[in-house]
Amino acid sequence: MRVGLASLILPQSTALLTTGISPYYSHLPPKPSPNPRTKNPNPSFLSPLRSSRPFSAMAAAYKPEQARVPPVLPPPPPPVSKFKIALCQLFVTADKERNIEHARKAIEEAAGKGAELVLLPEIWNSPYSNDSFPVYAEDIEAGGDAAPSFSMLSEAARTLQITIIGGSIPERCGDHLYNTCCVFGKDGVLKGKHRKLHLFDIDIPGKITFKESKTLTAGQNPTIVDTDVGRIGIGICYDIRFQELAMLYAARGAHLICYPGAFNMTTGPLHWELLQRARAADNQLFVATCSPARDTSAGYTAWGHSTLVGPFGEVIATTEHEEAIIVEEIDYSLIELRRSNLPLEKQRRGDLYQLLMPKSRSH
Repeated sequence: MRVGLASLILPQSTALLTTGISPYYSHLPPKPSPNPRTKNPNPSFLSPLRSSRPFSAMAAAYKPEQARVPPVLPPPPPPVSKFKIALCQLFVTADKERNIEHARKAIEEAAGKGAELVLLPEIWNSPYSNDSFPVYAEDIEAGGDAAPSFSMLSEAARTLQITIIGGSIPERCGDHLYNTCCVFGKDGVLKGKHRKLHLFDIDIPGKITFKESKTLTAGQNPTIVDTDVGRIGIGICYDIRFQELAMLYAARGAHLICYPGAFNMTTGPLHWELLQRARAADNQLFVATCSPARDTSAGYTAWGHSTLVGPFGEVIATTEHEEAIIVEEIDYSLIELRRSNLPLEKQRRGDLYQLLMPKSRSH
């Protein structure tokens, strides 16, 4: 049974992490003060070895079911246990028509190799620059000739009978521009639209300075979608740095998080793989990323290295910086295996902290 999109598009204010000192936790029992008569500044309740309570009682006192409010939703039984995903690392030019045609050919090639899910890069139809975003932006709501990239993805998904995570493209909506990822089902119908939540505004002197906020507006809704290949959470590039978003997706039962992204030559070597593996290992699910191929003549040079990571933080498949198509199998049974190996959800300290998620609202 598939859950409707509206009930899965999560609300603004994704999550709040709070501790026992917060007013949110007035219901928690106060911690006892250290005993001034003893030389040991640590009270006995901090030392499990000195506790007379049996281990089972101590574990129950952690209240793991209260660590996330509302409670965690277990992943639904996926429609498939195994399937092939394709990561299409594409070379992007200033010729939009060429980019669209090239992406279509890559999707067809991936489908021909058995891929049931295809992931494209961030900003694959346009140069990555604030000057280009307004020029290449599409009116997705209008569709048709006003959104040729969007229309191609929809038609390809329907014709090839595959699920497409359409990377991202600049989107125009009224007076605003967004960095937007569209998700299409096998019928070609739009199943979800994610607008980049965290804008890429960084300044590393002598290395890279970029301010997406000069032209783009931040999205307001996390996006998690039920598809023919499982429940998928969506982030775009800089979104991967914010672990709260991945935690929220995991808590809502995601099997896989897809991050189209274009890390740069400064942070890419240091953080790109690190962040992917961290998001996967922390939440015990699959993470897939897709970057543009590297173009050293471009104003913004992408790191490349599109990657698929498993729920143990293991790199299943990756590529270098050239144009490439990775087709690899995802086996969802690994999620249950790793969560039984390391039962993190049963070990969370709901007595000390909580992840608060407001009730869902329509997108």
